[in-house]
Amino acid sequence: MKKVSTKADRKDGDGMRAEYDFSGGVRGKHYRAMQAGYTVTIRKADGTAVVKEVRPKEGAVILEPDVREYFSDSESVNATLRSLIRLIPEKRPSGTKTTQGAVVRRRVPSGSRSKSTSKRP
Repeated sequence: MKKVSTKADRKDGDGMRAEYDFSGGVRGKHYRAMQAGYTVTIRKADGTAVVKEVRPKEGAVILEPDVREYFSDSESVNATLRSLIRLIPEKRPSGTKTTQGAVVRRRVPSGSRSKSTSKRP
């Protein structure tokens, strides 16, 4: 005998039943808490439970999704950070000090100035 299908058995285009209401949901509600680590409890059929602590590895850095689009692996992140580190100026010797509140301006060679800069009043 062939089983008669009901509306609930049929798959809708979106795969969700109408009784699920996610209108009050908040995206990323537990995101920050999960970054610190979490516990998973697995209950087995015989009544025992296995508890697993999930912690980020020491030194792990979590990349935001928009940054993750540009870096496929840790090697690319490290290479980019090393190139940025080279751009950081070395610390001045302790003998050279500027007066407090003084504005230090860098000279720009005249050939490298942009012609589209606005004139000061």
